[in-house]
Amino acid sequence: MNTDTEQFVAANQAAVDALMAVASTALASAERITNLNLSAARAALEDTASGTRAVMAAKDPQAALSAQTSLLQPNIERATDYSRSLYAISAQTQQEMSKLFEAQLGAFQQTFVGMFQQAAKAAPAGYEHIAPLQNAIAAASAAFANLNNIGKQFAEGAQANIDAFTKATTRK
Repeated sequence: MNTDTEQFVAANQAAVDALMAVASTALASAERITNLNLSAARAALEDTASGTRAVMAAKDPQAALSAQTSLLQPNIERATDYSRSLYAISAQTQQEMSKLFEAQLGAFQQTFVGMFQQAAKAAPAGYEHIAPLQNAIAAASAAFANLNNIGKQFAEGAQANIDAFTKATTRK
């Protein structure tokens, strides 16, 4: 095989590998969310059954109201825990996807720069259109890095807000 064909095959294999990694990450995230939802549904069913038993066992309306009221705080705490867990799964998935995309962008950029360097070597004398394209690639890479940093800052801010919400709702 010649070099162009080998590069094409390698690029296609890398693309397939990247897509498989993204699909695997997405499925793992879906599995974690499904497990979380099943656990939450199971706990809600058990809580409803025990709460109903407690209300039914009450001897008077005041005791029934007291039994219902006593269930509120644990339910709020479970809802907060559920939200925190769901956020953690989402944040972890976002981080994993971000790493995959960063790696793909880096490989793509390296390949692209290599192609331009080969083109620059093969270009006739006085052909200066390659440098602006290389500058455009560098600018696009810098823009991606900035967007990635903004995304990370947003995730950190969201985590701080969730932590504050959790602290406020679970305060006794």
